[in-house]
Amino acid sequence: MIAVLWYRLRRDTRAIIGLGVVLLLVAAAILAPLIARYDPTSIELVNQLAAPSFSHWMGTDYQGRDVWSRLVYGARISLTVGLVSQGIALLLGVTLGLIAGYYGKWVDDVVMRLADVTLAFPTLLLLIAMVAALQPSLGVVFATIGLVGWAGMARLVRGQVLVVRQLEFVHAARALGVRDRRIMIQHVLPNVVAPVVIAATLGMAGAIMAEAALSFLGLGVQPPTPSWGSMIADGRDLNQLRNAPWTSVFPGLAIGAAVLGFNLLGDALRDALDPKRLLAVTANAEARKAA
Repeated sequence: MIAVLWYRLRRDTRAIIGLGVVLLLVAAAILAPLIARYDPTSIELVNQLAAPSFSHWMGTDYQGRDVWSRLVYGARISLTVGLVSQGIALLLGVTLGLIAGYYGKWVDDVVMRLADVTLAFPTLLLLIAMVAALQPSLGVVFATIGLVGWAGMARLVRGQVLVVRQLEFVHAARALGVRDRRIMIQHVLPNVVAPVVIAATLGMAGAIMAEAALSFLGLGVQPPTPSWGSMIADGRDLNQLRNAPWTSVFPGLAIGAAVLGFNLLGDALRDALDPKRLLAVTANAEARKAA
């Protein structure tokens, strides 16, 4: 199964590009102390709005801070927000979706109504309202993005569980007296992992965009911590856009590249994990071996 999946991903251009972009971002985040040439929070007004040069590869901002250094350290924030918030969304969404789909009846009604209420609000407005009601901080950003994202994950898992719970091996486990908890964890959950992985990969892109939007509005990561969204906000005035566009163009390109990379990887995973295509590839491989 894994070999077939890897075979399909290697032949998909989207997977190669997406995985390459994601690996570059991860490498930049991990190696930030080594590849950043300056302290991302160090202010040098004498170098205010310096153009890109050998000394400052991507120029400096209005406080003389090196844009490249802030960009690579900002990758840490974006990836951490994506991972932690998606972890929260997965924990809540998978757990509640599994319970709702397996037990049904009033449990399903309660969970799905809660999901409907969450999904009824525009995502960005709900995020702004939740963060504004609390003290803006990195932890609050983690929690709010994760809490807002659980509903879609729960609906996805619940739909998959409704199908899996009707299969014969689940009925056989019930007939043998296996406990519900063991059935859900050992028999039902493994059969809904594929769509969850795809949704989580695509959700990483959404979480990065959400964090950037909140930081742009001043409700996300607080200064002087570098964040791609706050970097764009710092360079949004007309004077900088005309005379020093690098202060906002480079972080904007970083956000676009990160979102594109995760979306391409998610789309490739969706096609690679398609059961019909996996069966076809497996059958062809077995036919070649037999021949």
